[in-house]
Amino acid sequence: MRRGFSLIELMIVIIILGLLASLVLPNLMGQASGAKKDLVCVQMKQLSNILDSYQLDNGVLPSTEEGLEALVSNPDPDTYINYRASGYIKEGQLPKDPWKRPYIYINDGSTLDMISLGADGKEGGEGENADITYAQCKQK
Repeated sequence: MRRGFSLIELMIVIIILGLLASLVLPNLMGQASGAKKDLVCVQMKQLSNILDSYQLDNGVLPSTEEGLEALVSNPDPDTYINYRASGYIKEGQLPKDPWKRPYIYINDGSTLDMISLGADGKEGGEGENADITYAQCKQK
């Protein structure tokens, strides 16, 4: 009558699980960074739609100085008389990128852009650290 596993049997199982983990985990890690980039684009597109509503009500988009915060509270009640009383963002909180940092908003008068600085939070970078712009998201 046998009452358990031998040390050899346990070692074989542990080695097999280790081999499986070494094959599967790198693939899962790569997909996580791709999912974060996709989430950035989804959030930027949502913000763009909200900015369209803002522009319809107020005639202009927020300036770079006013930033995306203009979607939460009226930056100048004398200028923006048609600003929605409840703001443009539900719950009054701007979304942050998947790395928990705010999006950078740029409006130079002719071009609108939003930027996430990627995993490292610094300009430039490659792979997961690369910046993601709204212009790139629109091309997808």
